[in-house]
Amino acid sequence: MSDNISPTPAGMTPAERAATAEEHARLAEGALLRADDLVAGYFPGVDILRGCNFYLREGEIVGIIGPNGAGKSTLLKALFGLIPVRSGSVTLAEESITSAPAHILVRKGLGYVPQTQNVFPSLTIEENLEMGIYLRPKEFAKQFDRVASLFPLLAERRKVKAGALSGGERQMVAMGRALMMEPSVLLLDEPSAGLSPMFQDEVFIRCKKINAAGVSIIMVEQNARRCLQICDRGYVLDQGRNAYTDTGTTLMHDPKVVELYLGTLAGSREKRKG
Repeated sequence: MSDNISPTPAGMTPAERAATAEEHARLAEGALLRADDLVAGYFPGVDILRGCNFYLREGEIVGIIGPNGAGKSTLLKALFGLIPVRSGSVTLAEESITSAPAHILVRKGLGYVPQTQNVFPSLTIEENLEMGIYLRPKEFAKQFDRVASLFPLLAERRKVKAGALSGGERQMVAMGRALMMEPSVLLLDEPSAGLSPMFQDEVFIRCKKINAAGVSIIMVEQNARRCLQICDRGYVLDQGRNAYTDTGTTLMHDPKVVELYLGTLAGSREKRKG
């Protein structure tokens, strides 16, 4: 992406330049999903997103990283209509979906996997996936087979209650349920959070397979380095705004991103483990 960015002012890296509103407007043309100048929050008078811009092209994996409180999860919730958008716009395939209710967004091709409370623990795996396609129940068998091809464990243990599964297995159930409606875009909120290193790697491998099957992915992650390794592009959010955006590889080696964010995020993850 760096090669397509306009000349960079002195002192500003290409990733900083790409995060400006002017470059966003130019680069986001024709995007599958885009958000422009979003202002949103949970309580009246308190804005978490403060003019946030974002875009996703068809076939991409886009990662969103940044310090705690930067607005990463809030951005996903604003895209999926779960919190009020006070100003700005969200469009999918050039159609406005700003603040549309979740069931409408699911019909239009968006899937969302929250970080916590993302399965029904008293229901079996099969029943959880049935909940994912309640809008088209006659298609359950076909979609279950399709999703099971990505997550074989779901078929093998389809009669096991979700409450009896490990954290990593629950994450697979949650992702599988979101895929039952064949979304064109999947929103993932910290899919590796709280998982063992083995299951973290498994989640990222599954994300690549889901993407290869034709689903564009937006992923919020605290495991910043791993996220940037697999994503096509990344955004660094800070205080509700874009700070940097570029390819995942470029962001991993951007001196400012490394100094200000990657070291800090790695440190915060180590503290949570300890």
